[in-house]
Amino acid sequence: MKTSEVLLDAHSRVQEVLHDVVTGLDEKTLATRPGDTANSIAWLVWHLTRVQDDHLADAGGYEQVYTADGWFERLGLPLDAADTGYAHTSDQVGLVKLSADQLLGYYDAVHARTAEFLRTVTDEGLDRIVDRRWNPPVTLGVRLVSVIDDCAQHSGQAAYVKGLLS
Repeated sequence: MKTSEVLLDAHSRVQEVLHDVVTGLDEKTLATRPGDTANSIAWLVWHLTRVQDDHLADAGGYEQVYTADGWFERLGLPLDAADTGYAHTSDQVGLVKLSADQLLGYYDAVHARTAEFLRTVTDEGLDRIVDRRWNPPVTLGVRLVSVIDDCAQHSGQAAYVKGLLS
């Protein structure tokens, strides 16, 4: 198995979890927060998708699906196009109110673009520096694992929230 295939398998597992969590839920349930400062399913899915889109577009040298394919306009959130949800306040979390179709549509578009990019990743390319703002600088391999970790954690959180609301 190639490294790119392992990475793609990990992202495909996140996609399966998200479809299981989100499919069939109405907008009210997706926006429900199990506590005053807790994250909703909608925010968790939007945020993990934004992080994946942002980080992999940067590492891959392509424009984010959010802006390139019109998802920023289609989702119509009152947030900046560059916003990924990082360090959102409770009030900002509450602004993310989306339908299952919107959440899965955007996620699936990002997943498809991620798959295209991952098919080009080689073992040799994993050592390429993609972010010099950290010490040590972040390599492509570290960034890819970081994104998978973030997506896996947030998709699990979304599944947990769904369980609390059921």
